[in-house]
Amino acid sequence: MVVEIERFFGCYLLLNINPDFKDRTYIGYTVDPRRRIGQHNKGKQFGGAKRTHGRGPWEMVLIVYGFPNNISALKFEWAWQKPKLSRRLRHVPGKRKDEKRFIYDLRVLSNMLKTAPWSRLPLTIQWLKQEYMREFEDGLQPPPHMPIAFGPVTSIKMHSSKKKKGSPRKKKAKDAGSSSDMSEEVSQDAAQKESDDMISMTQTVHKRCDLCIKRIQDVESSLSCVHPACSMIVHTICLATKFLKRSSETDQLLPVDGNCPVCKNNVLWGDLIRKKQGCYSNLSASENEDSEDHWAEDLRL
Repeated sequence: MVVEIERFFGCYLLLNINPDFKDRTYIGYTVDPRRRIGQHNKGKQFGGAKRTHGRGPWEMVLIVYGFPNNISALKFEWAWQKPKLSRRLRHVPGKRKDEKRFIYDLRVLSNMLKTAPWSRLPLTIQWLKQEYMREFEDGLQPPPHMPIAFGPVTSIKMHSSKKKKGSPRKKKAKDAGSSSDMSEEVSQDAAQKESDDMISMTQTVHKRCDLCIKRIQDVESSLSCVHPACSMIVHTICLATKFLKRSSETDQLLPVDGNCPVCKNNVLWGDLIRKKQGCYSNLSASENEDSEDHWAEDLRL
């Protein structure tokens, strides 16, 4: 089963399976794992990296994803590639002479996942090729909120709950096939989206924060729960403060997770932010609201 992820930002580890370049590795960043491994194996002319060109085939064996944006993923990539230059990884011993590069890269990664600020991100460690899987060393296991998963993963465009498949307007434009019809469809879709956004904003700003009870004056400063059946809406700062107090991490700026004040389910802070950015709009309320595992599985799809 292929795991589908919206707003995908990931850092991956390649392993060379060519006997002439045995044990070589490559660390990179991608928004599309499937396309990226193809580029590496096809060569520079197809977008592959200079270091991997002409040395294939390569296997993408591991990928870390869940970064909030491309900047944080690129910083992670740089530190993973150059741990000796990163001030956050000065405590990590260098590569031993008898240590394979693959094992060293995994050792650096395991240290990074336990080092701030990366240790607080809602990351997932995904083994794409299970035959290459290695256990993390004792004392260097990822934080509890970072799952270790197995199998292929792919990036997809964000779903839109407002998009109606097979609408008469879209079918008419398709049947007619004229540029004027298509232009009209685009204009109508844009107008409808603007109208829907205005309605959503109006509905939100008239609600009150479930924590401080004050009105939500600005939709951009509010958060809603990732569970579709939950009606929570709160000020971002109110929820962050509540989560940090619960975990006794008042010296931090952002929390890792916490219990929703309305539905009481545990939620990752990173998932709340991803929901605000438009992810998880394809989730629908389940008839069985008592299964917490159900929601955990849905949020990974």
